[in-house]
Amino acid sequence: MGDRSTIEWTEATWNPTTGCDRVTPGCDNCYALTLSRRLKAMGVPKYQADGDPRTSGPGFGLTLHPDTLAVPRHWKTPRMVFVNSMSDLFHARVPLDYVRQVFQVIADTPQHTYQLLTKRARRLRRLADQLDWPPNLWMGVSVENADHVDRVDDLRRVPAAVRFLSCEPLLGPLTGLRLEGIGWVIAGGESGPQHRPVQEEWLVEIRDACSAADVPFFFKQWGGRTPKSGGRELAGMTWDQMPPRLPVAAVR
Repeated sequence: MGDRSTIEWTEATWNPTTGCDRVTPGCDNCYALTLSRRLKAMGVPKYQADGDPRTSGPGFGLTLHPDTLAVPRHWKTPRMVFVNSMSDLFHARVPLDYVRQVFQVIADTPQHTYQLLTKRARRLRRLADQLDWPPNLWMGVSVENADHVDRVDDLRRVPAAVRFLSCEPLLGPLTGLRLEGIGWVIAGGESGPQHRPVQEEWLVEIRDACSAADVPFFFKQWGGRTPKSGGRELAGMTWDQMPPRLPVAAVR
């Protein structure tokens, strides 16, 4: 967690939970799992709980961190905040009451814009009407291949101010992707020693679908051994489109 981030589409990260469990092929080479193992070895207190070795790993056991809930309240300068870069707030072991506490912090800090991403779209949909949705929260789901486009239908039923897709790591084509009700799409290739290469035609197809639907498109990376190995240009351009932020609200 930090008040600055190297992720191209955000400015800061905030992790009120850490740890997770792999659920789909997009999780196979999870950067957060690898990083958690390293942070555990370094003795970082937040990463000492181990997860099930079949789905998780050292330092990556799902853990709540209520002591971090107040952190964004101390950030006076408005920023874009990625919630849970090291976890999934809609993991089955995160209690509804705790999700509500996270949402309350978001509502109480309207100077920031929050980006929340999950692979657990079904739980997201089931809990959506039990949550108060602040206007400064963008809600997204990961869609790595055609087997998981059903997550988009779940997301469409969520009353978030902005609904977005993260097609990263993109592991296959998303031909026929419907973007009704979607306000932003991020796409990119996988990085790391065991990265699975992304095909240009998959990315171009998503970009063209966004263009046809007038949805902002953000190309994050080609990927490779490192996130920056392949650069960020697609078809000779850098695609950094994003939805407009709400006007900055006064700090309460």
